[in-house]
Amino acid sequence: MAIENWRHDLNIGTVVRNANAFLAAEVHIVGRRRWNRRGAMVTDRYQHVRHHETIEGFVAWAAGAGLSVVGIDNLPGSRPLETTTLPRRCVLLFGQEGPGLSAPARAACDQLFSIAQYGSTRSINAGVASGIAMHAWIRSYGGPAPD
Repeated sequence: MAIENWRHDLNIGTVVRNANAFLAAEVHIVGRRRWNRRGAMVTDRYQHVRHHETIEGFVAWAAGAGLSVVGIDNLPGSRPLETTTLPRRCVLLFGQEGPGLSAPARAACDQLFSIAQYGSTRSINAGVASGIAMHAWIRSYGGPAPD
């Protein structure tokens, strides 16, 4: 799993906690190194967390690891997550609360999916989205979730 951290996103702790719950290999934080660890509920002590200064550095790491970059955001052109099977070898990339994935992150994605929602809110936060997306991966493959 990976999340952009340009504005000190408070959802990162929840993403780390979800990654631990689904046994993801690592969490990748792209952008700012500092993040609020309270939401991780101490799981950051057990979960591997890697930092990448730029989206380009993150994408280079993913390519070297043989992983497809899969964006999760409700952007125009996103395909419904509910109607697909995620790639087995992938890293799920989430954007910030509010703006979502940055333009460079969207361009770096091999595939882009959205999570169906029907209420009046524009989006669900990255912490919730990460749990839903990782569960979608687990339903397809069982066992530990992707990066």
